[in-house]
Amino acid sequence: MEVYIHDTHIISPLGFGTSENFEAVVSGRTALAPVFINNSIGSVYAASINDTVFDRYFEDLDATFKGSRIEKLMIAALKPVISKNKIKENTVLVLSTTKGNIKALEKNNLESALITELALHINNYFGFKTEPIVVSNACVSGVMALSVAKRFIETGGFSDAYVVAADELTPFVISGFQSFQAMSGEPCRPYDMNRSGVNLGEAAAAAYVSPEKRPDAVLMAGEAHINDANHISGPSRTGEGLLLSIEKAFKEAAISADEIDYISAHGTATLFNDEMEAIAFHRAGVQQAPLNSFKGYFGHTLGASGLLETILAAESLKNNTLVASLGYESPGTTQPLNIIAKPEKTPLKTVLKTASGFGGSNSALVLIKN
Repeated sequence: MEVYIHDTHIISPLGFGTSENFEAVVSGRTALAPVFINNSIGSVYAASINDTVFDRYFEDLDATFKGSRIEKLMIAALKPVISKNKIKENTVLVLSTTKGNIKALEKNNLESALITELALHINNYFGFKTEPIVVSNACVSGVMALSVAKRFIETGGFSDAYVVAADELTPFVISGFQSFQAMSGEPCRPYDMNRSGVNLGEAAAAAYVSPEKRPDAVLMAGEAHINDANHISGPSRTGEGLLLSIEKAFKEAAISADEIDYISAHGTATLFNDEMEAIAFHRAGVQQAPLNSFKGYFGHTLGASGLLETILAAESLKNNTLVASLGYESPGTTQPLNIIAKPEKTPLKTVLKTASGFGGSNSALVLIKN
């Protein structure tokens, strides 16, 4: 059975809607800027959603809802997608996040901090008749959530699915990355010689997934997820987990490396992650494919990044447009990559989306345009 990505919606600092966000990245507009967090942390380079603008946007969607901010972000991402499709008896909600409502801990509200509670609140808000599925596996969560939806539909477990992903910019998350000395004091530069670390961001994204073949749908042709068990935070030096994920995704999609037209990579701009990816891409034989990272536009949005970036990669396919990898100037990995330097119109059919995260997790997803 073939499974497709259909309607999507993005809520980010660059706009509220998929088209608005895609137009922003094509034009080279970044959301990264100094953001004041608190007196303890001070300011960091990050991508933050303007609450005043978002509150006005959400009020038009639902002026009565009084839940948490992350619930509002997820509802705002899902509502336009659900309005175009019907929730059936056997439709499932798959929710992706790394930290969920972590802000609830500041108020010592442990129950609200549970990701399962967050999923149930969203599930009940929209009236799903099935239990929600939570995917929380570090930074591969968004891509993995799409795969979980795909596999359940293929096996007949559910008829269709809505996938939603979100994470917020919080002092908890920022202090954690600072403890790894992984934060950059300037806009991040994925794969560049002078990269100095990651910027964080926040976003929400949603997608409708089903076996229905519509003209504008994008096929999820193959996917795989391999944990290399290398280190709690450091990636494998040989790219083993990412390589195996790519190879298994290619096998399911029944394609070869030379059929990849474009790679939407993870590209956090940390020294070791970008190097690991370059090694894995060379070992997989896809080093010549045009490649970008979206982190220079949105920062690293954690559990939302995989879904957000997959949606943008699908838009690249639909629009036959390569988006520049913002922040890149000079080669910075031992294995050369074909980094996209400027937007380009070119025929596109097949894209490889990858993600890697803490704990040795790696994901690969092959998308093919109808």
